Amino acid sequence: MRKLLIVLLALSTLHVSAQQSKLGETPINKENKLKVYLKKTLKFATFYGAINGGNSVSDVDVYSVTNGLETSTIKTPFDYAVSFGVRKIARFGYETRNAFYNGTEKSYGDAATIGKVKGFEFLFEGELARQQGTDFINQNHFLRYVADSWIVKIEYLQDGFADIEYFEASQRYRQKLGNKLSFNVGAAQRLSEPYGYDPLEEWILSNGNLHYTDLAIQEGYTINFDGQGGIEYLNPSGNVVAENTQIWEGVAIPTVLANYTERKRNELDQTIQYSLVAGFDYYNYTKDFWVHSWGSLMPYHYNDGGEFSYHTYNKGQWLDYSGGLIFGYKFNKSLGVFLEGKYNKYWNRSWHDFSMGINYVIF
Repeated sequence: MRKLLIVLLALSTLHVSAQQSKLGETPINKENKLKVYLKKTLKFATFYGAINGGNSVSDVDVYSVTNGLETSTIKTPFDYAVSFGVRKIARFGYETRNAFYNGTEKSYGDAATIGKVKGFEFLFEGELARQQGTDFINQNHFLRYVADSWIVKIEYLQDGFADIEYFEASQRYRQKLGNKLSFNVGAAQRLSEPYGYDPLEEWILSNGNLHYTDLAIQEGYTINFDGQGGIEYLNPSGNVVAENTQIWEGVAIPTVLANYTERKRNELDQTIQYSLVAGFDYYNYTKDFWVHSWGSLMPYHYNDGGEFSYHTYNKGQWLDYSGGLIFGYKFNKSLGVFLEGKYNKYWNRSWHDFSMGINYVIF
């Protein structure tokens, strides 16, 4: 958090310096300076909040004949998403203006390294969602300053669907080749949980099997034998969770492993990764044809020798990369095709989304 505040302060200072010359030489007090700064920073920004929902998968009837015919119904609560945020990002030529932000928009161009205009842009967006009975928290926040020859960006991402969360800052030198293409190179710093760490590794036997019963006993589970071939498995609260080995291995043990691995990961401190980064941005737009593409590659990562360094789990260096493509072409006033998508792979964990299709309008 301290590092985040320092970077925010640095970006704020850059923004004030870039705008100060417009104020002239007339002295102004700190209160007026703050008002001017906030007005310039928030001008054209949009604050929004929205609630979206709908039914989830339909109820499912489950039948059992163990003690005669028994019927139970599995109900899945309705899906919903509560979104809120503030954004100040110039629209690219292919983006349309919505009357309102409803929280369901997917603006792939937000992930680009370079925005439509030079200067300061930002996005702070959060979402509480439930899908098919599972709750998620999604967040995407970033601050970006783009100049002719350099780029500074800080970002925080939490994707509950992809189970990825990290904080990233990057500082890059930018080389423009004309008005459409530019390359960049620099350094990136990422703060995250120690991805690659496997809490179950110490419980693997020499034959490759998992010593799950000993693990469960360490976690507070107990096993009772009645002396007549019967057996009971109890959880740490003393409740019976299984009365035979099949239920124990098929139902109780998966819960034990999931709870154990989550707890062990949460006990670890976050790690910081220093990497080299290189990338490109290309943007070309006309009324009937547009291409917007970007990419970043991290080919080298500093190894600090830490116990939970990803170098240890990966046995050396690895490639992290991200990129996106937005393409549209109108053959005539009726027929057009489009392709949009982005792909990310960090620490051998990938998440992506895309959209493609064809439109035909009858006049």
